Amino acid sequence: MTSSTSKTDPALLKVAIVGASGYSGEELCALLDRHPSAEVTAVFSRQHAGKSLGEVMPRFTGLKIASLLFTEADPTNVAACDVGVVFLALPHGVAAEYATAALKAGKVVIDLSADFRLREAMVYADYYGGEHPAPELLQEAIYAIPELSREAIKASPLIACAGCYPTSIQLPLVPLLKAGFLDPTGIVASSASGVSGAGKKAAVDYLYAECNENMRAYGLPRHRHLSEIEQQLSHAAGKKVAITFIPHLAPMNRGIHSTIVATPSEGKNASDLKKVLLETYSNDPFVRIREQPPETKHVTGTNFCDIALFDEPRTGRVVILSVIDNLVKGAAGQAVQCFNVRAGLPETEGLI
Repeated sequence: MTSSTSKTDPALLKVAIVGASGYSGEELCALLDRHPSAEVTAVFSRQHAGKSLGEVMPRFTGLKIASLLFTEADPTNVAACDVGVVFLALPHGVAAEYATAALKAGKVVIDLSADFRLREAMVYADYYGGEHPAPELLQEAIYAIPELSREAIKASPLIACAGCYPTSIQLPLVPLLKAGFLDPTGIVASSASGVSGAGKKAAVDYLYAECNENMRAYGLPRHRHLSEIEQQLSHAAGKKVAITFIPHLAPMNRGIHSTIVATPSEGKNASDLKKVLLETYSNDPFVRIREQPPETKHVTGTNFCDIALFDEPRTGRVVILSVIDNLVKGAAGQAVQCFNVRAGLPETEGLI
């Protein structure tokens, strides 16, 4: 589906970015600067208040966005800015305060953090180690992967973009579970992410000498993203789904590769599953079903998700491979795609 059926809403075309200096925020700046309809009129940062965007991120020198000055990141400032949409590229636990203020001011909020992805505050507290900062908003938020929740996004003032690992896993699995073509038990997802997935922070684990020529699993046995993965897969299957999820840090800057092993329903094989995905995504511009194993370099810098499926005859299982760019389809690109849907613009605008 390359466009939304609703009429373009001009009130939503002025946008602000909170947390614009992080990896996802920087990617948002790049995508929205070249977006033919959106106008970035405000960027917010506590660290860089008063500096120009071009000064902080020299890659934007000479572009129209470079002269924007960072405003002090404060919920009151965000609520007062003259925009229709606020993008929040902030850590979990921080975004909720800004979302609350922006929503009260009548703005649409597109949140890239984990603050509004879960339906239950107790689950958030369990996985994120603290009380949810705005539990009253959890039932209002729309969990957003545009290909899977397009209609809900069109009307929602609070859009919670899915995480990067969950996007790579849900795009292949949700349609198959909905169709009843997969056994919901015993699913294993082994995923690898580029180092940028950890965010722009100084920590020993993410030093070049630690990450280069090295690969390691982390976040075991319950990575935080497992909570939203199981929530959404259970919703698709109509029953509780528990999966084994093993995330890895890979020696690359960006990209996610997910290898998913599952059991097809009786009488089904990879060819049947592939037909379901082809039918589901036949009109979706950013999901590509491949014949050969997809590679992260094929989606780097793009909003595509590439998927391939293969039978494993010895075990009766099926192997599903899925790749995305963690900073684009896994974060900023997905957020812009949600913006396009919400504003009634063609979904590919600013992304292709």
